[in-house]
Amino acid sequence: MRLSTRPLRRKGRYLLLAAALLSAGLYARTLHPAAPVSADSARMVAGGPAPPNAAKASPEGGCFQAAPAALAPPAPKRLSGRLGLYVAVIDPLTLRPIRAVGHDQDGVYPLASAYKQAVLWALLRQRDAGALRLAETFDVSRAMQSLGDYPFDHSDVLTLATRMIQHSDNTATDLLHRRVGLKAVQDLADGLGLCRTRLILPTKDWWTAQAGLSPSFPGAETFAHLGAEARLRAALALDADAQAQRADQLQHKLDSYFDHSYSAQTDLGTQNVSTPAEFAHLVAAEFLHSGLSQDGQTLQRQLMALGFGGRRIQAKQSYFGGKGGNGWRLLTYSGYFRTAGGEDVVYAFMQHGANQSYTMKNTGAAFLWINAALREVLLSGDGGVVDVPPLAPTPTLSAP
Repeated sequence: MRLSTRPLRRKGRYLLLAAALLSAGLYARTLHPAAPVSADSARMVAGGPAPPNAAKASPEGGCFQAAPAALAPPAPKRLSGRLGLYVAVIDPLTLRPIRAVGHDQDGVYPLASAYKQAVLWALLRQRDAGALRLAETFDVSRAMQSLGDYPFDHSDVLTLATRMIQHSDNTATDLLHRRVGLKAVQDLADGLGLCRTRLILPTKDWWTAQAGLSPSFPGAETFAHLGAEARLRAALALDADAQAQRADQLQHKLDSYFDHSYSAQTDLGTQNVSTPAEFAHLVAAEFLHSGLSQDGQTLQRQLMALGFGGRRIQAKQSYFGGKGGNGWRLLTYSGYFRTAGGEDVVYAFMQHGANQSYTMKNTGAAFLWINAALREVLLSGDGGVVDVPPLAPTPTLSAP
């Protein structure tokens, strides 16, 4: 059964990097094979012990400490509001930056749909552990509907995962996030010592909190400062409240909230959040220290190659995987790529409180800034910033 709702009046608030950006094949890309890794890296990919010099998940006080980075180039004038950026060439064994530039790299920003790649990572870990199968199917009840388009009933895990990354489908994301468990996604950040990163909420949950429709929600300021156990209890209660909401009624309440009582500060206590440096570290770990089987890592890279950004990066790439998101006055882009010269690169761009309510028009300026930062960190030659050649259409994915 196909479930639908009326067209979104202000879809830029909800769709979080809509599939329209990917239409007409403009941003289709090749699914490149995983780049070769050393024996030490291969052990980490397979979940084996890390080499002695590998970065610790919880250095000195239990929380990840980003290495100092050089100052990023000035941001384009079009980009308003709070801006964060971190771009680095990463040592694939230690995950430490070799060369990095940043701007407000430790500031906390909403992630929007960029967080969905963490759902995929948690999903593939459970698949490797035998806790779920890619062929498992789902029905789409009203309780599970988030905002935007919906997948068909009986869609399997692989179909939902593809929709989540390629089309940023919110309902597909929420189905998978609840299937692996809210805690499992948050555990990815906690295991890396990312103390300012929150990944625990499905999309419908944070909109329910913003719309004031959760009797259980303790408030944005309180939720933002809860410890791990209390945060999990509050998130589970909020999730139950969110599932009681009809998507069309939630949308109506959100329209009123954004029009009359929106607060940028409230975003930080209701949405999933991170810092540019922490999220870039998560992206680096996701691709280089995933803990997945070789088969799982291959599927992860195939799916992440469907994400947005590869055609915007002005560097020769042997592989690219990325994810972005947008919402009311916010925009995020993140990604990992390996240069043709063999360097591993990560980036995280974040905008919050923009002058524009619909921020997708800032995409060009965002990547202008990202590419300017890349010029600062990439070596000349094959890894240098250049025009990217056209990429071939994406082949069809199939379940292993």
